[in-house]
Order: sequence, then C-alpha cells, then structure tokens
Amino acid sequence: QKMKLLFIRHGDPDYTIDSLTEKGWKEAEFLSEKIAALDVRDFYVSPLGRAKDTASCTLKKTGRTATECEWLREFDVQIRRPDRNGDKIIPWDWLPQDWTMDERFYQYDHWFENERLQKADAKGYYDYVTGKFDQLLAEHGYVREGHYYRVTKANDDTLVFFCHFGLECVLLSHLMSVSPMVLWHGLCAAPSSVTTVNTEERREGIASFR
Repeated sequence: QKMKLLFIRHGDPDYTIDSLTEKGWKEAEFLSEKIAALDVRDFYVSPLGRAKDTASCTLKKTGRTATECEWLREFDVQIRRPDRNGDKIIPWDWLPQDWTMDERFYQYDHWFENERLQKADAKGYYDYVTGKFDQLLAEHGYVREGHYYRVTKANDDTLVFFCHFGLECVLLSHLMSVSPMVLWHGLCAAPSSVTTVNTEERREGIASFR
C-alpha cells in the first residue's frame, strides 16, 4: 500500500486581485478533469484566493469540499536580498551569484543560520508549517520519527493540496530532509502543475516519501 500526496500549484495568477487570469481559469478547468477522475480521500486548500479559485473547479465537478489550512498559504517570510538595497523580498528569488556563496544553504541542518534568514525568523515559520503538515500526516497514519515516518495505519489514500510554489518546496524539503533553499532555486512548478509524492514502504511499518 502506498499513500499518495498531490501538491498542486494554483493556476496562472492575477496577484493584484489574488485570483486567476483568464488563462488561469482555463488551466484550473482542464486540471479539474484530471483530478476529478482520481479516487481522492481528502482535499486541502490554502486560504489565498488564487489557490481556492483553482480548487473550486475540481470541488464543483466532484461535489466535494476542501479543508482550508492557514499553513498552506504561500510561505510569506521575506528577507532583505543583498542586491536590492534593503528591499524585502521572497527568499526564492535570490541571484545565484549571491546565495550560492553561503555553503550553509546547501545543508538541511544549517540553511536557516544565514543572517538574513535569521532576521526574518525563516526557521521559526518553517517549523510551524512542517509541524502542522506532520500533524495532518499523523492523522492519516504516518507519524514522523527523525527523517522517516512510522506507519500506524497503512493505507493507499490520495491527499490533494492546492497551494503555492514556495510552500510546496518547504513541504518537499521536509519530506526529503533537504534544504528548502536548494529546492526554491533548483525546482520549478508551473501554474496548475501537479507534483506527486508516494510513500515507499519497503519494510512493514516504516515509510519514506519519494
């Protein structure tokens, strides 16, 4: 049995109204045809409009509702980027010639020690988000122990999360025990894209996510 997690980035956004562009609504509708065909145990959605609007097409088509989770909102910690004269900006938009100079960014246990991230308390918010995520996984039978999960109730449930790129990278970094800074700058999730993660349970009672 394998539990499946689907992380869905919202459709093409109109940030000025926190919703979707015309293209984004079309993406959400096409997406809904795929997701509606799946056997989904539970839907979860960010409280932000662009994610809720993306989810709305699938929920309407399936006659379902989604649990709104505050911690699924975009990871809105802001840092003062070195080249922006002190302007605060999202942490996944650093220039490579700047962030790659700090070797701590490549390490799961040290990425948050960078002085700019410390001032923004990035680790504090990271721990809050991943703590809520682990609480949800535990409710579904997977309890975090160190860098893997103890299976208390094996299942093949599919959970769908309508969320955001930065937040998705945070959750993936936690599941894989890697620095979110590496994923923020090394991955790309296009609007309405779906990232699928499965549990791998090679020994009964022990799971990792791939």
